[in-house]
Amino acid sequence: MHSCIAVPASVSLFAQGDSWSRVLLLEDYNTRLVVIATTLLGLAAGVVGSFTLLRKRALLGDALSHATLPGIGLAFLLSPSLGLDGKSLPVLLIGAAISGSIGMAMILVIRNLTKLKEDTALGIVLSVFFGGGLALLGFAQQMPEGHAAGLESFIYGKTASIIAQDAWWILGAGTLSLGLLSVFYKELKLLCFDEGFALSRGYPTIGLDLMLMVTVVLVTIVGLQAVGLVLMIALLVIPAAAARFWTGNMLRMAILSAAIGGVSCMVGSILSALSPGLPSGAMIVLTSAAFFLVSMLIGHQRGVIVQAWRRWRTKRRIDRRHVLRGIYELLEIQPTSFVTDETSQAAAGKWVSAPALLSSRTWSSRRMFGEVQRLRNEGLLRSRDKELSLTASGLLEARRLTREHRLWELYLITHADVAAERVDRDAERIEDCLEPVMIDELETLLNEARGGSSVPVSPHGIELPVHEARTS
Repeated sequence: MHSCIAVPASVSLFAQGDSWSRVLLLEDYNTRLVVIATTLLGLAAGVVGSFTLLRKRALLGDALSHATLPGIGLAFLLSPSLGLDGKSLPVLLIGAAISGSIGMAMILVIRNLTKLKEDTALGIVLSVFFGGGLALLGFAQQMPEGHAAGLESFIYGKTASIIAQDAWWILGAGTLSLGLLSVFYKELKLLCFDEGFALSRGYPTIGLDLMLMVTVVLVTIVGLQAVGLVLMIALLVIPAAAARFWTGNMLRMAILSAAIGGVSCMVGSILSALSPGLPSGAMIVLTSAAFFLVSMLIGHQRGVIVQAWRRWRTKRRIDRRHVLRGIYELLEIQPTSFVTDETSQAAAGKWVSAPALLSSRTWSSRRMFGEVQRLRNEGLLRSRDKELSLTASGLLEARRLTREHRLWELYLITHADVAAERVDRDAERIEDCLEPVMIDELETLLNEARGGSSVPVSPHGIELPVHEARTS
């Protein structure tokens, strides 16, 4: 009979906590090496990926990573005949670099010499080179003297097997890539946003494209050992795509993309070390995906929730403008003389018909009366029965909004050759963009054209319904 010794739960938890602290504090050499190497890879891939994303070549890294596989297979098969170790990492990386460069050249040849688009060229190179690489690896595994075991780590990645030499390779390739991108930052920025203008200014766009592809090849090759060619594309695309939700500035995007890539690799490697059953490459990609999801939802520049909030605020602002301007325009066409002095006008207590205001716009009664209620709470509007009236402050705001709208109408008719009968809708689409400097310029134009009138007469001649006004 075997005896069992019960281990107290507190001892087990203490041992588990000690293991966690060793991982989080990077006390083990192998854990520290893996975390540092993958973090460096994430930083480099994040910066390079931000340029390829803006260049609309996000799948370039995927195609090039798959294009390196035949080079790895050929380097393994041919190196013994040259007296080299077939499993030497520098030998395999040189083979991958040559194969990746050939794949890159094939993409450019197909794109420039045929009528096929670049995505088609990427798909052709990716599938053909990957198929050839798998055939070569299968052939190598069938050779008795081949000893090809372990080469599949370049496909799926084997982060735990990273050694110090791999980390130095990653640091060197990342530094070289970042150096090239920094030196040619201005040219690459112009290439990414306006290739035609860059070409017209005499910039060597093909050479810049080649240099960008070289940086992709460098980062991709050194990343094969860490996450494999299948997952390498994630490090080139996901951090850059996540950073794009936060900013529209290219430099800030590159920095943020590098930060997201580096943190994703660091956190993914630590999570894998805490649970040895979880592969590092997969955890790195899942961590990157978590950052992407958060960025997609709440990113300051293009986040889904932020965009929805901005659209809601814009809709409210437009409704507010339409209600105030609609009431002002109804006051203008009342049969009684329209008093231009704000205080006298408010004291007169002139009212307009709510149904008339409703019919002046293509909106629902719920939408209009909801905005009416908000304006009442702001003290800009009064209501009774089915009539509405502006307060003194409401009249000032309504006059300002009407003036800006008609300034736009005047500008569109005078400088944009917009027909008077459609200028109202065109002005509404762009008047949110009216800046103070433009308002000053348009006021000067208005004074010259209309003799200094504070609020010009509507130029498009649209007749609004006339309703008798009642005083309170």
